[in-house]
Amino acid sequence: MRVGTDTGGTFTDVVGADGAVAKVPSTPDDPGRAVAEGLAALSGGAGPATTLAHGTTVATNALLERRGATVALVTTEGFEDVIEIARQDRPSLYDLRADRPAPLVPRSLRFGVRERLDASGRVLVPLDPASVDAVVAALPREVEAVAVCLLHADLAADHEQAVAEILAAAGLEVSRSSALCPERREYERTSTVVLDAYLRPACRAYLQRLGGLAREVLVLSSAGGLLPVAVAAEQPARLLLSGPAGGAAAAAAVAAANGFPDAVSFDMGGTSTDVALVLGGRPEPAAEREVAGFPVRLPSLAVHTVGAGGGSIAAIDAGGALVVGPRSAGAVPGPACYGRGGTLPTVTDADLVLGRIPAGATFPGLGRLDVAAARAALAAAGVDAAGVVAVVNASMEQAIRRVSVEQGVDPRGLALVAFGGAGPLHACDLADALGMPAVIVPARAGVLSAVGVLAAPRTADRVHSWQGGTDADLARAVAGVAEAAVGDIRAGADGPGAVGGGAAGGGAVRVDRWVDCRYLGQSHELRVPWGPGWRDDFHALHRRVNGFARPGDEVEVVAVRAAASVASPVGVLDLPAPARPTGVGPVVLAEDDCTIWVPAGWRAERGEAGALVLRRGGTA
Repeated sequence: MRVGTDTGGTFTDVVGADGAVAKVPSTPDDPGRAVAEGLAALSGGAGPATTLAHGTTVATNALLERRGATVALVTTEGFEDVIEIARQDRPSLYDLRADRPAPLVPRSLRFGVRERLDASGRVLVPLDPASVDAVVAALPREVEAVAVCLLHADLAADHEQAVAEILAAAGLEVSRSSALCPERREYERTSTVVLDAYLRPACRAYLQRLGGLAREVLVLSSAGGLLPVAVAAEQPARLLLSGPAGGAAAAAAVAAANGFPDAVSFDMGGTSTDVALVLGGRPEPAAEREVAGFPVRLPSLAVHTVGAGGGSIAAIDAGGALVVGPRSAGAVPGPACYGRGGTLPTVTDADLVLGRIPAGATFPGLGRLDVAAARAALAAAGVDAAGVVAVVNASMEQAIRRVSVEQGVDPRGLALVAFGGAGPLHACDLADALGMPAVIVPARAGVLSAVGVLAAPRTADRVHSWQGGTDADLARAVAGVAEAAVGDIRAGADGPGAVGGGAAGGGAVRVDRWVDCRYLGQSHELRVPWGPGWRDDFHALHRRVNGFARPGDEVEVVAVRAAASVASPVGVLDLPAPARPTGVGPVVLAEDDCTIWVPAGWRAERGEAGALVLRRGGTA
């Protein structure tokens, strides 16, 4: 049987191809243990799954908690400080105390080698192998991995590959930028390859332990596609938004089935909330994301995360204001109402006290929730339950505005797809605040990210910087990256972006092509689909995002990219639809994996694919 899993900060969710669901508390000390427990609960001891499709937060958590490897950086001589100089901008313009996170590689572990390419990829200074040997001799014993990022290696990788081979021959673990992210922007490329090297030890050990849980183990990338576990272990930077990507893709499918191809996915779990814009039935992509203050120059879905979840802790700050999150009670000890030793008030405690979660409710693996403990925790902290909900809602409203209004899209034309264990408790409040016409609560909303992982396609992506040329040259370059991506899918090679599994399971291969482009002289670019009207699409997108367009100006392409994919044998809409309660607010609709709060003035009706569609107009 094919099984999808999603490891969150509070719960680990498991969904089978037959629609069966298991939800168990996460095990932060060893996330794989919770996956094994969930699989056992799902199968009843019937044996290992045939295919395990897995979404993970291990890479993200290792970065947030700074639990990665000791990393050295090898770069072009004279560019050792690019990783620290960055873009010379301020992380918060008016906050004098705000600063960037400390570099993952200290100055003492940054080494330059003698070589140089120009901005077109031509050799100015040949590589001096002796300078690489000197780096090997100078590396301290504590170095666990080496990141290699040479100037302009996105255009010509020969020097970088030679450096990596010398380092690997010395027994060193090596991440190479031209194999991971061959795109321009030296700082972002350096940051990405350093992150990859930094995450390898923690992610590799964890992912290798998953190998015995199924005959085939696939891991979800930040772009929403599945990679074989061996590839994921070699390129862990691809996993930094793994779990949220599955939920966004599943939400898009359910929204489109219910007549809303344009929507916002809203995933509120125990530790954080993830939101993403969906247009035309597909989540918006991003060529680069920032995680824990570090840019990651790899394909991903444009998911925005805030530290607001059911386990977010409420407190009064030094100025006397009520704050909620980003600190979380997590799975251990969890909210006070869990009865596992937690004493600090959380959003879940507030929801329980307000009656949004019914008294006597039970959560998976926890038993009956303790209302008295929730009240006591709120009182001890001097916080009001309604105030806690108002503050956390304000944080999530801002996140939704970030992916809609700030992208030139009016939320009043979008549905809000609410999922995660806590999302349906807060969705109507947010839809009211933003004027959104409907809330969609998918079937199995509490485990929808795991459903999305289960239904995710196998993928392979390729990207390469573009130096300019004729339209015919550009068309050949796009065709080249597309052919390479298809080759990765069909061959199942263990190379960059490869997916394994022979000819990708024998399914039809879909190929998407894009160009990253900008007006001549701009320093930022936008991604548009490749086709005869790509320039017109760029002007329209630029107007939407930036508020203006200059159709008469020259448009330059800076990168060409393609993604090949093969659909999962199980689609989001293929799972059997469960029977679900409906009602007119105010009413609580309790389900096995989530609780839905329908406030006064709203009604919940059955929609397509087992979804509940909540709209205004209900009267009790």
